[in-house]
Amino acid sequence: MKKLLKSLCALVLLTTIVSSCGNRQNGQLVGVLERPTWKGINPYGMVYVPSGTLHIGVGDEDISNTFVQRPKSVSITGFYMDDTEITNNEYRQFVYWVRDSIAHSMLDHYYEDEVTGEQKIDWEYEIDWEDEILQDMFFQGDDAFAGKKELDTRNLVYEYEWYDWKGAAHNKDPNRSRSSFINKKKIKIYPDTLVWVRDFAYSYNEPMTRNYFWHPAFDDYPVVGVDWHMANAFAYWRTQLWNRYQAENGVNSEDFRLPFEHEWEYASRGGHDLAPFPWGGYYLRNAKGCLLANFKPGRGNYPEDGGFYTVKADAYFPNDYGLFNMAGNVSEWTSTAYYENAYSFIHDLNPDIRYDAEDDSPEADKRKVIRG
Repeated sequence: MKKLLKSLCALVLLTTIVSSCGNRQNGQLVGVLERPTWKGINPYGMVYVPSGTLHIGVGDEDISNTFVQRPKSVSITGFYMDDTEITNNEYRQFVYWVRDSIAHSMLDHYYEDEVTGEQKIDWEYEIDWEDEILQDMFFQGDDAFAGKKELDTRNLVYEYEWYDWKGAAHNKDPNRSRSSFINKKKIKIYPDTLVWVRDFAYSYNEPMTRNYFWHPAFDDYPVVGVDWHMANAFAYWRTQLWNRYQAENGVNSEDFRLPFEHEWEYASRGGHDLAPFPWGGYYLRNAKGCLLANFKPGRGNYPEDGGFYTVKADAYFPNDYGLFNMAGNVSEWTSTAYYENAYSFIHDLNPDIRYDAEDDSPEADKRKVIRG
């Protein structure tokens, strides 16, 4: 009886508190008023991949891997995905933003935010690249080559952060500081253009090293030489860029990020479950005999598919979700950590395995799944 009275008193007190906040609800439970209206989003250059089920594991022509990865059915929540690989020009927007932010900081181009009091970069200032203060951003002395004034890309460092949701979920100390779950990392973000030389031994590819990332002829080609941490830094920067614009509407959306392995596989199939290729068929050529993707079709025969190296990010036909080059062209990062027997223990609802290895961790702990 005492317990019942206590509950009743608490209910009366709660009702009194709620009703005293105002009369706009007219005594009814109507929820919080004047909430922002959510109209959905339509990010430029992205397509929506609807929710569905995916059968993962080995195919009928991959007998050797049946001893490693067991077949399994998983469910994937719908998500947005870029319709092409990130291009040189899109990644260059990130590089230029980092370059300009460093220059503004060195030139003390700041203003004080009226609300938070923080010092923020004033992007309205023009940058005088001849200013002596900025000369350390360029190669100096013996590092200068052929009398050219060239940007020292080693200075292009970007700091990004992420929240450890799983660490917070398994935390048993309710008084633990939130900051202990916020991770920060500084990354050099300029693409490694030397991969064209490094990855092809006894092969002349210096022109690609010199031209691929900066020349306008390659603007719409996929960026290469970007490691996993650089890809995450780009996704974080893109989130901040998007959220600053969306803040005007009062509602922010989910973060941009790398896809999970099975999100990528689900999207690549284009709704054709168990199909061996993104276009849904069993053949590498169409009815006219043309190859359907950019890869090495035969020994010493790179150009038969129409691309000697990479091709434009929107080359060939997209799959039925509207995604281009989900097979061939370049390899693509996922956020998933690589484990040989992962399929035997991953969840069947949005399967995800992530492990953020330290810089001094063994190389085996740093392995990530790549697709494409």
